[in-house]
Amino acid sequence: MSIIKANNLVLGYQREEPVIVNATFEIKHKDFVFVSGPSGSGKSTLLSSLYGALTPMSGNLSVCDISLSKHNARHINRLRTRIGIVFQDYKLIEEWNVEQNIALPMQINGYKKDAIAAQVEKLLSHIGLLHKANKHPLELSGGEQQRVAMARAIAHRPALILADEPTGNLDDFSSDMIWSLLKSANEQLDMTIVVVTHRVPMRTNISYRHLFIDRERNTIYEQH
Repeated sequence: MSIIKANNLVLGYQREEPVIVNATFEIKHKDFVFVSGPSGSGKSTLLSSLYGALTPMSGNLSVCDISLSKHNARHINRLRTRIGIVFQDYKLIEEWNVEQNIALPMQINGYKKDAIAAQVEKLLSHIGLLHKANKHPLELSGGEQQRVAMARAIAHRPALILADEPTGNLDDFSSDMIWSLLKSANEQLDMTIVVVTHRVPMRTNISYRHLFIDRERNTIYEQH
């Protein structure tokens, strides 16, 4: 079953200068996929299209059975209940503590208070930050903030995780924990994982597919 399907996809910000041209690819349920390419090749552009922030210029794109070629706010809201996003710069709410940040997607998805509290405690324990539940993001290190962002992304058990350079600025300990969390989400919770990165990591012990964005041809193909 496909969770992401693109056919002759064209992406860009100015019609006369498309960033990605005629890309056709498919990502199936439970795939773990790295998307790589040189700087400026369109990795962030592709990621933006996958969570509905950028509408395709032409072609077809569907994510979680929702067409993103022609969509409205209701479609995007529905999509975002089915995905979790891990940003390189965390995008935690600074005014909220760690506990509140992780709880947010569950509140949006209508979880009951008891279920939210239990899930937050479980995730905080899993990422080794139970003792910092009441801290605010700016009181944490970068690695700790990314671990919280990762916990927030998986809290509501989404079908799909999109991660943008999730270990780009992290120390080895935090990087290893992020890869472990992503691997567990994929293997134990059956989540599909798509990681956008400038370089596929060497030591993750993850079985994966690799999509490469060719900057010269402005398109995407699979590397084997």
